[in-house]
Amino acid sequence: MLRVRQRIGKYRILGRIASGPLADVYRAYDSIQNIKVALKIPKQDENTGHEELLHEVRVATKLRHPNILSVLNASYIDDHFVIAMELGQESLADRIERRTSTASKMDLARQGLAAIAYAHEHKIIHCDIKPENFILFPGNQLKLADFGFAKRCVRTLKASGSGTIDYIAPEQAMGRPKFQSDVFSMGLVLYRLFSGKLPEWPFEWPMPGYDKLAARFRPEMIDVLKKSTQLDATKRYRDAVQMQADFDRLDSHARLQKRPRSKSGSRRGVSWRQLQWREFQRQFKTQLDSRHHCRRCEGPVSESMQACPWCGFDNPSRGSETRMPAHCPRCERGVKNDWDYCAWCYGPGFVEEATRHYPDKRYTAKCANTRCRGPLMPFMRYCPHCRSKVRRPWKIKGSRHSCKACNWGIAHEFWNYCAWCREPVRRE
Repeated sequence: MLRVRQRIGKYRILGRIASGPLADVYRAYDSIQNIKVALKIPKQDENTGHEELLHEVRVATKLRHPNILSVLNASYIDDHFVIAMELGQESLADRIERRTSTASKMDLARQGLAAIAYAHEHKIIHCDIKPENFILFPGNQLKLADFGFAKRCVRTLKASGSGTIDYIAPEQAMGRPKFQSDVFSMGLVLYRLFSGKLPEWPFEWPMPGYDKLAARFRPEMIDVLKKSTQLDATKRYRDAVQMQADFDRLDSHARLQKRPRSKSGSRRGVSWRQLQWREFQRQFKTQLDSRHHCRRCEGPVSESMQACPWCGFDNPSRGSETRMPAHCPRCERGVKNDWDYCAWCYGPGFVEEATRHYPDKRYTAKCANTRCRGPLMPFMRYCPHCRSKVRRPWKIKGSRHSCKACNWGIAHEFWNYCAWCREPVRRE
C-alpha cells in the first residue's frame, strides 16, 4: 500500500479511497497540472490485476459520455501500472445511506441509465453494475466507472461469472452475460435507491421495501423495476436503451404525490430534528468545527468525531472534503504535511515530506510526552509528532457534561451518543 505524501511520478499520494480485490484507488495531487485525481493501481501480488486494468483503460477510452468516468492518463510509473481518473466526491453507495429527495433520486437514476444505454449502443456490456461503481461529482453529476469486467458483445458471448454477487443476473453468474444482465443489475440498483432496501434471491415481488416504494411512485414506474428484475432474461428489457426510453417516458409523472401541505395551505415547516441541529450549530459549530454531515442521518459532525453523536454511525464524516492538505489513508481524516502520524487513528507513520513545522491557530495544547511536547489540536486522540496517546480529557466550552466512559466533553442536551467513544448518552 502506498503511503500518504509518497510520490509516484508527478503524483503525490493524499490518501486511499478504496481497496478492491485487484487494485487500490488513491486520492492524489498532480503536481504538473495542479489538480487532484484518482489513481487506480493494481496490487503487486495479483497476477490478473494488470490485465483487468489494461482492459478497463481500452474500453473506457472508447466511450465518451458526460455520465461515464474519463481516464485522464494511463502509464507505467516506477514499476506500477497507473490509471489516472477524474476525482469525484463520493460513490452512489455512500449517497444511498443518506436522506435524498425523490427528485434527486430520479435525476441520479436518469443519469445512470444514460451511461449504461450509451455503453450498450456501442456494444459494451459493463458486467459489474452496482452503486459503488457510480461516482458523484459536484452539481449532482453521476458517472459510471470500472469497466474492468466489461465485455464486448459480438454474436454469442461467453465469459466467467465475474461481477458483484449482490447485483449479478442469473445468466451472468453462469458465465453468459447479456445486455439484459446489465438491465437486471441496474433494476436492483434503482430499487435500492428508491426504497432503501436491497432485494435478495429469489427476488419475488413484493420485495422488501415495497411499501415505501408504492407510497412514493406510481404503479407504472414500479412496473419498470419489475420488468427489469425478472429472473427470465427474455422477459426483461432488451437493453438499457429500451429501459431508458420507458423510464424517460414516465419520468415526469413518476412520483405519486407532492409534498403535503398544512391546513393553511403552506408547506410544512422543518422537523424538530432540524431545529435541534440548528440550535446545536449555533452553540457549538465554531468550537467543534462541525461543518460536515453524517453519512447516515446527515446530522452535523466534525472530522475529529469517531462516531455520529446523533445516530452512532462510525466515522460519520468519512470521504468529506478537509481543510488539511492531505488525508490519512486509513480513516481518511485530514492531516498536515508536517505530521509524522495520524492524530485520529492508530496506524503506521507517513512518508516525510518536509522538516519545516507549520504554525496553526488551532493548536491549543502540548503533548504530555516530555521528549516531544509537540502542539496539539482539540480532540486529538494521538500526538501527530510522537504517536503518544493523548491522556487529557478534552472538554467542550459551554457544556459542563462529560461522557461517563471516556470522560471527554459532550453536548448532553443534544447528543444521543458520545462522539468520541460511542457510549449512549443517558439523561436522568
